[in-house]
Amino acid sequence: MERVRQIVRADEVHREGYIGTGITVAAMDTGIASHIDFDHRIIGFLDCISGRKKTYDDNGHGTHISGIIGGSGFAGRGKYRGIAPGCNLLMIKVLDQRGNGNAKLFVKALDWVLANRVRYRIRILNISVGMLPSAREQEQYELLQKVEEVWNAGIIVVAAAGNNGPRESSITVPGLSKAVITVGSSDDGTAAYGAELHRGYSGRGPTPACVVKPEVVAPGTSIVSCDTKRDRYTIKSGTSMATPVVSGALALLLQKEPGLSPAQAKLRLYESSVQTDGDRQGWGRLDLVNLLHKGRK
Repeated sequence: MERVRQIVRADEVHREGYIGTGITVAAMDTGIASHIDFDHRIIGFLDCISGRKKTYDDNGHGTHISGIIGGSGFAGRGKYRGIAPGCNLLMIKVLDQRGNGNAKLFVKALDWVLANRVRYRIRILNISVGMLPSAREQEQYELLQKVEEVWNAGIIVVAAAGNNGPRESSITVPGLSKAVITVGSSDDGTAAYGAELHRGYSGRGPTPACVVKPEVVAPGTSIVSCDTKRDRYTIKSGTSMATPVVSGALALLLQKEPGLSPAQAKLRLYESSVQTDGDRQGWGRLDLVNLLHKGRK
């Protein structure tokens, strides 16, 4: 995470006091473990798989992405601090131990988010999972409709582009939605440590509706973040890891400007993203200083 923070310039805005305080970021994933880096900021947990009440993660994926969003870095003396280390975290477990789920569970989870958005003050929903466009058309339609309902209710939805690049039209659902912010990996041209990912793995558009995707890219390869063991870290790669970088960034933006709508926040990403020679996807790479200071280079 130290490398990621340098790339997106997170430390600069952390020093200004922007750490996501008061902003709730929800995530739909495999669960969340009680890692020391989350201290007392896990404010809600829904288990759509087994109905358990106490937080757990029998896979590790959800804990890892949660650490990228908002881990304090305490166990690593600040080296592996997340993007928004002061935000509140809410986890909806929709994937089992093997990382499998189904569209019905996703829709159920999204209904719960809608019903509880005021209670938990949910501002951002991170979805680092997805289904391929080859999934049943009706399932895709229902999931995309519900995701857009969440967006229209005032929650910024941030979804992964998927790891099926570099071929065109390889974005996964719900990243296909024209409304949501879809995130690709800016460093997918490098070897992915500990994962069966090839060079150029980040999903790319256009979508069937001819929408350019992903909107923005962020580091996603060999990311160190929280493990299911209370004081340990682990390494994972994929657009699943790039997505929470953007979710954390948006938590900082909302701390600074809490009145922004999802559409306004999306426009700010568009205006502040930085194009480099290696970033040929979407608008470019996330830059936090630019994002929080209206395009200041």
